[in-house]
Formats: sequence, structure tokens, C-alpha cells
Amino acid sequence: QHGRVKVKSTAQQEEEKRKEREKKLKLYITARDACFSKRKEGVLDDDALQLTQQLLSSNPDFATLWNYRREILMHMETVKNEDEMQKVYEAELSFLESCLKMNPKSYGSWHHRCWVSTRLPRPDWARELSLCDRCLSLDDRNFHCWDYRRMVVKMSGVPVDQELAFTDRLIGSNFSNYSSWHYRSTLLPLLHPESPDPPSPSGDQALVSVEYELVRNAFFTDPNDQSAWFYYRWLLGRAEREEIISCVFVSREEERVAVAFSRPVNVRSFSLPHKFLQRVEWRSVHPRFKHSPVWICDLPPGTISDIVNEHNLTVHWTEKHTHRDCALYTGRCESWCRDSATDQELFSELSVEKTSVLQSELDSCNQLQELEPLNKWCLLTVILLMRALDPLGYEKETLAHFQTLKEVDPMRSAYYSDLCSKFMIENTILKMEYAEVRVFSIADKNLTTLCHLDQLLLVTHISLSSNQLEQLPPQFAMLQCLEVLEADNNKIEKLEGVYQLPKLEEVLLRNNKISTLADLQPLASCPKLKHLDLRGNPVTQTDNIEAELAELLPSVTHLLL
Repeated sequence: QHGRVKVKSTAQQEEEKRKEREKKLKLYITARDACFSKRKEGVLDDDALQLTQQLLSSNPDFATLWNYRREILMHMETVKNEDEMQKVYEAELSFLESCLKMNPKSYGSWHHRCWVSTRLPRPDWARELSLCDRCLSLDDRNFHCWDYRRMVVKMSGVPVDQELAFTDRLIGSNFSNYSSWHYRSTLLPLLHPESPDPPSPSGDQALVSVEYELVRNAFFTDPNDQSAWFYYRWLLGRAEREEIISCVFVSREEERVAVAFSRPVNVRSFSLPHKFLQRVEWRSVHPRFKHSPVWICDLPPGTISDIVNEHNLTVHWTEKHTHRDCALYTGRCESWCRDSATDQELFSELSVEKTSVLQSELDSCNQLQELEPLNKWCLLTVILLMRALDPLGYEKETLAHFQTLKEVDPMRSAYYSDLCSKFMIENTILKMEYAEVRVFSIADKNLTTLCHLDQLLLVTHISLSSNQLEQLPPQFAMLQCLEVLEADNNKIEKLEGVYQLPKLEEVLLRNNKISTLADLQPLASCPKLKHLDLRGNPVTQTDNIEAELAELLPSVTHLLL
């Protein structure tokens, strides 16, 4: 055994490490307490600055110490001249670099560097840009550094085209650099302020062509990388629907006015002046909504009930300085005035001002799909382009693509089902618009969700049977003209949205999952409900259910259990 180095056991090594950690911790706590005591006593000297530096060197994410350090530096500004403070702040920047080497994503270090740079008497912005370049070369997704770089660029007046060239270099070396793509999307509107934001197909064609070529190179090189696809989605633009009063409905029998807007609004943003009315009370269609696209007004009794007179009502949207008139003619029980928007104005998610450009992009994506038939990003983009161009004409292809998406990306199958449901509802609304009917039928379409219900204010009959719906959401209360609801063979458990529907007479809910009497409570708020079919629901197995339903729903005369 002589001459051999004695190797310590694992237990001995661990014990020595533990003692060393305890020793360092005691020193750290002692220094921390001393620092807190100095701050409490209002000490703002060099010793305090050195003490905070000692602590922050080992833990740069101690926000309280950075705050104390700034207090000391601001005090120094009152007792030192500009040249002296220049040296102090330059030393501070050097210290911060050492902190960033320890933790390149330290919130406190980057925030403090930003603060120091803005107070430096003679800042060296070129040095700061160089620091950003070095940090981003090590981690091109360091969002702290990207934020700091944007501040440096703004303060130093770096030309936008120079920064755009910087993103070119980063993207050229790594197409997966999501941060560079995002930064690019903030620069282009600054470089071309005359173009839409984002620069869509209606903007500068030369600019758009270059951007499309760049992003196509990226996703043809690596179709599975999401960075370029997100940028491509931004580049295609987003359709902006005109903000309008989309429909005004007046019922003489209920003496009620219902108004639908193109977006949710609050009750203070519109009014209904009328020669008979001093003031009217508005309510949203459901108590859960403080902002709603549909609002209801119950007029004072006798206001419009006389059938021999004509009444003209005008809704003013004060926020948008617009209005819509609706005339209730002599002998008419109800009347409405609605906006007839095109399919692109109603539902398109992409800008469609230059359909030739979108068609060209669809052709490119179709070429990629032939090479990569199971690429989810390509499939989803093809769907969006098809819907922007011709949602009804491409309906069959869209459904097939959604089925493929569910197979290749099963983790997001529920998302694709909801998105497909949304598009199917949009297409059904468009078909209904063209036929100008008040019946909405979308049975047996595998719907998992309901949307765009504000578009169905005038619908009198809705068929949702044989789908995968689990609830009728609060938005369902927007169907203020609904008389017949068919929702057999779903998975419905909640009826929250069947709330105060003044014309609802018949509800068919066979083979759903309604299990308690409380789930049927919303039906009690529908005064004209006469026919209710609950066959095949768990609630029908409840003892004495018929008597309890008779008490809950006294207006129902035809009950099937």
C-alpha cells in the first residue's frame, strides 16, 4: 500500500462539499444582512456598492440588491461630476458583463444594464450592439438580449434597413431562428410605413415578393420547422372586418329590440333614441357577458304594440359614429334590417385584396405538400389559403386535409376538430346567407364546438343533431328568434346557453348526457316552451322526475321521457 495516493470515499467527499456549501452560505447570509442593514440606515457609499457587487457576482437575480445599487449610483450622481460618473458607469457595464457570463438570461442584469445605458453621459452604442451580437451568437433566442437590442437600436438611431440586413444574416445561417423572424416582422412596417401592417398582398409588391421568396426558401429547406411558417402566416396578412351594426331585429309581440354588432361591445357604447322613449334599459343575452355582440332591449308596454301604426327605430353606435335604421311596418309582427356581407368580409382570416397572390402561394404550398404529404404546417397553411380564396369551393379538400392532420398530429386532434367545426359552421352560414333562409341545419358533421352564434340572431329553427357537442354555451342565448332546437344524439351535459329565449317552443334532446334536474334549469327561463323530448338521458332515471319537471317547467305540455 505504500506510495499510493489515498482516495477519499464518496461519503467523505460529500461531507466536505456540504461543509464548504455551509461555509459559503454563512458568508453570503452575513454579507446580505450587512447590506440590508446599510440600506435601512440609508448608507449610500462605495463600501455599500462593493458589498452589493460581491453578492450579485454570485447571485445576479437578487432584485432588491439591484434596486439598492441603483439608489447608490443615483446618489453618486449628486456628488460626482460627469467625467467621474462616466468612469463609474463604464465600470458598472464591465461588472454587468461578468454577471451575464454567469447567467445570460438574468432578468435583473439585463434590466440594470438598460438602466445604466440610458444614464451614461457618453454611451458607446456600438459597444452595446457588439455585446448583443456576441450574446445572440451564443443563444439566438435570448429574448432578454433581443429586448435590449431593440432599446439600443432605438436610442442610437440605427437605420431600419441595417437591422433588417442583420436579420438576413441570422436567418441565412439558421432558418429556425424564430426570434429573427419575429424581429423582421416588427422592422418591415417601419421600413415601409405606407404599406399595410403587416405588408400584405395589397402592399408593396416588390417587398412582398422578396419576403415570400425568403420564407419559401426556409420552409422548402426544412418543412418541419415552425419558425418560417409562423412568419409566413403573418406575411399573408389578416383580414380586418369593418366594424358595423350587423343586424337590428324588432318584435311587436314581445315589444323587444335585439341588436347585433360585428364585435363584442359594452352597453355604454350605443343608444336607441325614440320619440316615445325617455330611457330604455339594455341587457346582454346572458348574465356572464359584460361585453357582447348581441344586446336586447325590452320596450315599455304599449310602445310598439299597436299594429295599425308604423314605427321607425334607429340604433346609434356612438363609439363608431354609425347607426342603423329599422322600420316596423303597419300590420307586421316583426321586422329586421341586416348587413349582407360577403364570405370574405365575414370569416376570412387572411387578407384577400389580391387573390392572385394568394393563389400563387397556394400553388407553392401544394407543390410542397406533394413532396411532404404529411407535413402539418403545410396542410394547415393550405387550409387557410383555400378558405381565403373560396371556402365553399374547397370544402371537400379542406375536410380531407383536417382528417390527415388528426392522423399525423394526434396530440392536437381536439384542436383540429374544433377548427374544422368552426369552418363547417362558417360554410353553413354562408350557404344560409345565399339562400336567405332562417333555418340553420348542420346535423351529422362531427361538430365539437359552436361558434359565430351572433350571426344566427334571426334563425328560427336550428338542427345540431348527431354531432359531438358537449354543451350549449352561453353564446347560444344570442339566438333570440329561435323557435325549434334539435340537438339529439350528442354528448350534451349543460344547457347554459338556452337562456331567456323568448320564442323557443320545442326542444329535442334525445340521447345526450343530461344527468341532473339542475342541468335543465335554464329551460325554465324560456316562457313559451311547450315540447321537450329527453328520452335517452340519465336524468330520466331519476325518481319522481316527471313531477319535478312539471314543477320546474310548468309551460311544457308535451314531455317525452
